This record gives sequence, C-alpha cells and structure tokens, in this order.
Amino acid sequence: MRMWTLVWREIFERKSQLVTSFLSILLGITVIVSIKNITHYSEKAVAREMDSLGANILIMPKSVTLQDYYAADMQGDTIPEEYVTQLAMSDLEGLDNLSPKLSLPVTLQGRSFTLTGILPKSEFQAKAAWSGAGIFSRPAGCGAMPTLPFAGDDKKTLVRQRVIDNLEEGESLVGADVAATLGLKAGDHLNLLDRQFKVTALLPQTGTIDDSRIFAHLHTVQDLSGKGPVVSVIEVVGCCQEISNGLVGKINRLLPEAKVVTITQIADAQIKMNHMMSRLSAVFLAIIVVVGGAGIANYMFANVFERRREIGTLMSLGATSLLILKIFLAKALLLGAAGGVGGYVLGTVLAVVLGPKLAGVPVLPMPLLAVWAILISVGVTLVASYIPARRAARLDPCATFQEI
Repeated sequence: MRMWTLVWREIFERKSQLVTSFLSILLGITVIVSIKNITHYSEKAVAREMDSLGANILIMPKSVTLQDYYAADMQGDTIPEEYVTQLAMSDLEGLDNLSPKLSLPVTLQGRSFTLTGILPKSEFQAKAAWSGAGIFSRPAGCGAMPTLPFAGDDKKTLVRQRVIDNLEEGESLVGADVAATLGLKAGDHLNLLDRQFKVTALLPQTGTIDDSRIFAHLHTVQDLSGKGPVVSVIEVVGCCQEISNGLVGKINRLLPEAKVVTITQIADAQIKMNHMMSRLSAVFLAIIVVVGGAGIANYMFANVFERRREIGTLMSLGATSLLILKIFLAKALLLGAAGGVGGYVLGTVLAVVLGPKLAGVPVLPMPLLAVWAILISVGVTLVASYIPARRAARLDPCATFQEI
C-alpha cells in the first residue's frame, strides 16, 4: 500500500477533531490575511494622497473623524458655504486656494457613483493630479498659481479654459474609472438625479477617489441636494511656511464650528491605525501558534493513542519508523496547506469587502500573502505534529499487541 493512500485514510479518521483543528487554522489565517491586506493598501493610500493631493488643509464638519478623510465629503454632514467667503475676506496669510465641495450619491446603469459639486477654477488649481488632462499646467511650489492656456492656441484650448472658468449648469467632468465602467466619452449625456448633464471632458487617471467621481458645478449640485448653500468640505492649499506658523490654529479660531486638520494630522492618524492593525495581526499570529498548534497537537496525540494497534500492525508488516513519521507529518502538511489556502481566499474576500468600509480605500488581492499564509499554516501544523508523530514512530509493535 502506498504512503499517500495511508495518509488520505488517516485524514478522515476522527473527523470531528479534524474539522475543529482545521477551523482553528483557517480562521486564524483568514484574520491575518485580511488585516495585512487592508493595512497594505491603507499605507499605499496615505502615500498616494500625500503625493497627489494638492490641498494640505481640510475644513470639515465637527462630526467627521480623521479616519473618514478619504471620504470626508460623503459623510452626509455639511458646513455653510459662507465659510469660504469668511476665509477669503479674512486677513489670514498663506491661503493660496480655497476649494469647496458638496458630494451626493448617484446611480447610473445600476451602479453607485458620487456626484461632487466644485467651483471649477478653484478645484483645478488645487488638483495637481488633474494637470494630465492638459487643461492647465500647475507649477510646483508653495503659492504657485496655475498657468492657463494661451488664448490663441486653438478652439479646443479655448473650450478647456472656459470649463476652468465656468463649467456651465448642464456640464460635467467624469473621472477615469467612471468613464471606463460606463463606456463614456466626451459629448455623451448623463441623467443624474433627474437632470441631464453633458460630459464636457474626461479626467485623467489619478489613482485617487476622483477617478470614481462625476464633477459638476457646486451651485448646480446644491440645487439638486435641496440643502441650500452648504458644502461637505473645504480643501485649502496653504503656504507651507504659514502652516508651520500656526495657520491651522488661526482658521480654527475664525471657524470654531468646523474641524480644521492638516494633511500631516491625517497621515499620522492613518499611520497610527496601520500600526495598530499590524500589532493586531501579530496578536492573531500568536493565537494561531498557541491555540491552533495546541489543537492540532491534541488531535495528533489522540489519533496516535487510539490507533496504536494499527500502527503496531503496520510496523510488524515491515513499515519503518521513518515511514510512520512521514505518514503523520504528511497528514499535517495537507491540513496546513488546506488551512493556508482557505484562509488566504477567505481573508482576501473579507479584505476586499471590508477594506473600503474600515479604511476607506479599495483593496485588491495580494498573491504574495498566499505564500505567507501557506508557509505559516504549514509551519504551525508541522511543528505541532512533530512530537505526536515521533511518538507514533517509536511505538513498540509487541507492546501494542499485548494491550487489552
């Protein structure tokens, strides 16, 4: 009889304990994979936002937390639009650009998207990532203003400049992901909240949440919302030196009913969350080693104890101690591999589903985690099974036959 035939027969002995041991490994690996996956993409989102987000100060409703930053304008709460006027009319130095927004959920072709109202000129000045559209070029540096196209370039350039200055009531700008999902192109029409919008331009791929949004004029979106002159968030491009000199505190004193944070605070809060999740995954790894390993060791010890006569029979028929050791370790190997693969699949599904809700970022499968999941799972099962397997390999066939 071949070794693997014996291994498969061994696997299905004591099924209840086998299932319990398998589940302890499966659930532990699932939690580790999901946490690691979400943490990885959360860290990437922080880095991406730091690189591509022109605004470095955010003015939000008091109820919005720092963890809601990636969707700060989708929390439902609003602040008065007059805050923009107060900031513009104040004597605060270092406010290079103010970009108010109001966002509403919309449905197109059975899919959910976000309609965001903007003041076009302010928004284009704040979005360095949009420069790829060719609508304007934005020089780097604090206080730098965008260079608009020359009036004599061509008709297309003039249209772009008009979009920056106006963005008419029935016009919209569509993010790259929305355009790809719905198959849209410039000149198409959209029905948003019972109002027709023309797709004036498609925005370039930015790798941010802007890719999944549709943009229209702020006042048009305010009319559609029925909430009056309010905004969800105000993004501010502040001069770096003025921020270090207390600009955030000055804005807080000017607008005491709002929450004012800087990109540094946002990044710090997200980094702390990522560290917490990393420590949490380490805790679950320890739980797997202790609880999962103890469960598998107990299962193997019980299996050896109950089947020592069968083991003695195999050894009396010529099976060597090495073969017996291999049978039990191969059984542990299969159990660990199944737990690792299953845990990776379940953990990845959980991360993809829960990532946008927990961390506000899209999460994709990470094949590298499959390797780590299998290595951890197999390692735990082999280590936990070695002593019981060695005990089985050292059984004396004569002693097992003498037992009553």
